[in-house]
Amino acid sequence: MTARILIIEDEALVAMELRFVLEDLGHEVVATVAAAADARRIVRETDVDLALVDIHLSDGPTGVALGRELGQDLGVSVLFMTANPGMVREGVAGTIGVLSKPTDERAVQTAVDYALRRRAGAPVLYAPPELQLFA
Repeated sequence: MTARILIIEDEALVAMELRFVLEDLGHEVVATVAAAADARRIVRETDVDLALVDIHLSDGPTGVALGRELGQDLGVSVLFMTANPGMVREGVAGTIGVLSKPTDERAVQTAVDYALRRRAGAPVLYAPPELQLFA
């Protein structure tokens, strides 16, 4: 199952590595952005299936509000990827869950596959252990 994915990450090396992993898995990375305003613009201009969102972006700790907006208002499936998962411990409305950084290629692959299967309404037996789901 291929998807159009937006990477919202302000650390260039992390974003580049994610792009390589996702493209190797056959997904299209529509853009890599470091700020909430750029992410909003991309989502309004382009079809996006899934957004991987860091909490701390170049414009501050705007990722939580951005993830909520993308998920609830703009119909994008959202996975948070952060080194600070405690910041979203209670969950964020409209989003799926959080993957702790640092992470590895397998964890990214299984979390993305899980999110895309949920988006498509396909049966999902269980979440990958690295992915903390929101209620």
